[in-house]
Amino acid sequence: MALLTLTSDIGLQDYLAGAIKGQLLSIHPEFTLVDISHSITPFNFSQAAYICRNSFWQFPPHTFHMLLVNLFETNPSHLLLAFHKNQYIACADNGLLSLICDGKPDQVIAIPLEKDMPKTTLHCTAVLGQTIKQLLQGKPFHELGRETENFVVMRSLQAAYGDDWLEGQIIHIDHFENVVINITRQEFELHRKGRSFKLIFKRDEVISKIHETYADVPQNDKVALFNSAGYLEIAINKGNAAGLFGLQVFKNESQAAYQLGRLFYQKIRIFFED
Repeated sequence: MALLTLTSDIGLQDYLAGAIKGQLLSIHPEFTLVDISHSITPFNFSQAAYICRNSFWQFPPHTFHMLLVNLFETNPSHLLLAFHKNQYIACADNGLLSLICDGKPDQVIAIPLEKDMPKTTLHCTAVLGQTIKQLLQGKPFHELGRETENFVVMRSLQAAYGDDWLEGQIIHIDHFENVVINITRQEFELHRKGRSFKLIFKRDEVISKIHETYADVPQNDKVALFNSAGYLEIAINKGNAAGLFGLQVFKNESQAAYQLGRLFYQKIRIFFED
């Protein structure tokens, strides 16, 4: 059995997710395919990294993870296959690999794409599927492509901080519209230093206590907690935090005037008080 996970930004509205699965099973019928998500927001590297980083390492060793997010950031001449923390990650050379691995992976090879072939999603998945099949059949990792350290590296979104404040960005809004912020419990406690705090968002919304579960507050009340991945989360008990408070995922790609007015609602600030 060969576990192969799929993560993409292609959605489930058309044929493509099904076609990819059919193609991969045709290449190697012994693949066991597992969906992580096909609902990654296009071009949202922080969200993709958050979802992948907190799911990939939970799988058994030597699981294959095919990551089909922003495949065509540029006109690709190759794809990447990495081995890191006993997991294989196959993806485009667009910087996402470094965000998931929080730096450089243990091993990376570049898998060439034929110049005369059309650069489509299905062509890319076929190349990756065939490469994984060869590895399963015993071909050494370093012979599958060209070993490389020359690939795109991106830096993850970091929380900003001062002596008495900490500011994070919204990196994910889940199915229940709970809002995930790029501040971990460890980071929060490091800057808090035992002090009381006020978590402020949407100008006048304030939370001054961290709870353990959503049910620790009355129904329809707002709540802050650290989720199972260890990240700060704002929610409403049996409610819709993102929709009610007008919160949205942080955007890097544009500073257009119509977006600047909404930038406040993509950030959360915490003030610490002695």
